Amino acid sequence: MKLKHLSLSVMVMGATFGLMSTQAVASGYQFGSQSVSGQGTAHANGAEANDPSTIFANPAGLSRLEGTQFSGGATLVVPHSEYTDNGSTNVLGQSTGGGNGGSFAPKAVAAPNFYLSHKLNDKINLGLGVFVPYGAKLDYGFDWAGRYALKSVNLQSFNFNPSMSFKLDDRHSFGFGLSAQYMDAKLQQMADATSGLKQTFGPLAAGIRGDGLADVQGDDWGFGWNIGYMFNLNENTRFGLAYRSSIKHTLSGTSTWTFNNVQGTITSPGLPGLPAGVYPGSALAKLKHPNASARVDVTTPETASANFFHQLNPKWAVMGDVTWVANSQMKDIVIQQSTVGGTAQGDMVIHQNWRDTWRVSLGANYQYSDAWLFRGGVAWEQSPLQSDKDRHPALPDSDRLWLSLGANYKFNKQSSIDVAYSFINFTNANVNYTDGCSPTGKSPTGAACTGNGGTVKGSYKTYLQLIGLQYNYRF
Repeated sequence: MKLKHLSLSVMVMGATFGLMSTQAVASGYQFGSQSVSGQGTAHANGAEANDPSTIFANPAGLSRLEGTQFSGGATLVVPHSEYTDNGSTNVLGQSTGGGNGGSFAPKAVAAPNFYLSHKLNDKINLGLGVFVPYGAKLDYGFDWAGRYALKSVNLQSFNFNPSMSFKLDDRHSFGFGLSAQYMDAKLQQMADATSGLKQTFGPLAAGIRGDGLADVQGDDWGFGWNIGYMFNLNENTRFGLAYRSSIKHTLSGTSTWTFNNVQGTITSPGLPGLPAGVYPGSALAKLKHPNASARVDVTTPETASANFFHQLNPKWAVMGDVTWVANSQMKDIVIQQSTVGGTAQGDMVIHQNWRDTWRVSLGANYQYSDAWLFRGGVAWEQSPLQSDKDRHPALPDSDRLWLSLGANYKFNKQSSIDVAYSFINFTNANVNYTDGCSPTGKSPTGAACTGNGGTVKGSYKTYLQLIGLQYNYRF
């Protein structure tokens, strides 16, 4: 009897990129708020270009800014998400046991942003943006029903975006930016050693029980670009177009396996590759899953936006935005682990059937007084997931509705603050995700792989609150 792959997996992608989390408050990848002033209108203000955060929405908007300006702030995300298990099973079709993950989302997380603009001359403006494009922080605990898909994840990322705009004339402006993007990710996932050893050794492993733990981390720098165009129909009306490129990442790091909690022994009468003797289950599990290096190639989706801004009168302005996200670029995710001491671990594959998505937002400004400007907005955002079978526990994503309010208060001609509050309601979502790898180490096509083979089945109820504060200064 040849020792085969055990029922173990590290779903690196699901958490490595943090794109699959209740913390990713926009559809699929995007964190969702890179500007507090934009948040106040549910990000309908792509053509407003009222402060340096236009660097993210449309760099052509820099041409509207005078002198040197600074905007810096942070968005506090307060998530609420509940999971109810509806019969998750391991590869043997047996209940995984465990609970609903408790308070798996953190009480709150914060994402900062920083923008700086400078008018070089009548034609050219320069700028720099630093913001958080993606982020995740989840911890379901060691004993929840879907622990073989994900235990915890912590992703941190930031993007440097130097930009410039060129004003062709009073009507036409163009903008361009470069991005240097850094990601650092850490993942923990339980490993179903009990089912794996029983699948491999049959009755000989009858006394084996317990879970292992996989710990994976990696980081990478990636590079991309963005462009924008702004057309001023007149002094009260303008339109914008913007495009942000995809960015290729190769996250490289380590995968560490521990099986200290696996109890029981296997008594071999003398099998091929396993001489007669008594073997601890933990040692056999570790034999097939040594610590190794790991890597995964991923390409973030490109985005394209069209927006408008119209000043109705001195008091009221209206605006809108339509954004397309190329999420269908995300196909199967293949995580490679290195061969260690002649032991080759099969690739881990996470199936995805994502579609391109749309976000539509409408907003308005009301100039109450010289000091106070009030904002409001609503947005509908589409999930990239097409069915419950595509919904991984690390991405309980669904269509969502944004409701936002905001305000700007001017202390004087030089300084002001923006505040914003958003409530994001997710459509109730079901998960019915099955790991396609057999614990014998074979995929449905017969290729070598590493996986648990179980099914996570449950439902999610989620809403988020965003609280933003931003300070603006004009030199």
